[in-house]
Amino acid sequence: MPDGTLGPAVGATAPGDWPGTDPHEANRAVRGEFGGANLPFLPSLPARGPGSDAVGRTLGVLVDLPFDLQPHGWRLVQRPGKDQRRAESALSSDINALGDIAGAEESPAPRVKLHLHGPLSLAAGAHLHGGERVLIDPGARRELYESLAAGTADLVRRVSAVARGAEVVVQFDEPDADDVLTGRVPTASGYRTLRALDRREATEAWDLVTASVVAAGGSGTVLAPGHGDVAVDAARSSAARTLSLDLVRISDRGWEDLAGDIESGRRLWLAILDGRTGLPQVRVLVESVLAAWRRVGLPVAALASLTVTALPGLDTLTPTGATQALTRLAQAADALDQVRAEG
Repeated sequence: MPDGTLGPAVGATAPGDWPGTDPHEANRAVRGEFGGANLPFLPSLPARGPGSDAVGRTLGVLVDLPFDLQPHGWRLVQRPGKDQRRAESALSSDINALGDIAGAEESPAPRVKLHLHGPLSLAAGAHLHGGERVLIDPGARRELYESLAAGTADLVRRVSAVARGAEVVVQFDEPDADDVLTGRVPTASGYRTLRALDRREATEAWDLVTASVVAAGGSGTVLAPGHGDVAVDAARSSAARTLSLDLVRISDRGWEDLAGDIESGRRLWLAILDGRTGLPQVRVLVESVLAAWRRVGLPVAALASLTVTALPGLDTLTPTGATQALTRLAQAADALDQVRAEG
């Protein structure tokens, strides 16, 4: 199936962050809740500390770009050290746990999602040796993009080898993309901001990692560009055929653009749930989607392009609370699919 497609049914997934420190328990919970048309993911466990956070975990997949952790954050360096080994070890433990759980399944899930920081947010979140952000240096940015593309391809191959033939989808999270593209990222001193990144460079970086995923045998990428109009517009120009957006942050103009994209074959992941603020009833979640669908005149048949998801933050819940959030998402997806099937 091309580029993150879940098939004709509405499915559910989640961002990827998860509470606790045991990757076996995390994988067991995720895969236990997300069967059928839903998309299980390889959980990340930020509670384990540095190296399991979003930036450190992504740096751990880079090729030939050593890094360490300083008081001001993650930094590219000349030689690998204990911080890098910790990040790489955590990711390897996660992959091994996935292999153990998938290997014991009678009917293994046919798909699995990975999540990483995207190239723009990684360039904003990682620092050069002198302390400034990678974002400030065009050569360093280019090197980072290429290393991320190569490392992500390696990650896709590693996960494919343990996931018993599952298609691998990679979600690139870009929470800082709008700040990067509008010149709102502060310098290391905090007294000024860095120059806005050219939109063409952004789309080229996204297309580079997408091409690398596909070349490694992955089924495609999902781009989560945050909620700023500039970043979302840029993401719509990228080669990623699936966008992941927060339902309540999409403007009327944004919905009009997305309606055209959906009709042209683009898939949409909608964050309809914030587990940190409670679990709305299934009816409330379903109606929030259908209200937007009706507002722009999309037919219910177009719900086949939809996957529902949650906002980041499931790692702040208890394992029971996070599991309940997945259950609610799966219930909402099933209800939406019934609407789709009934026409």
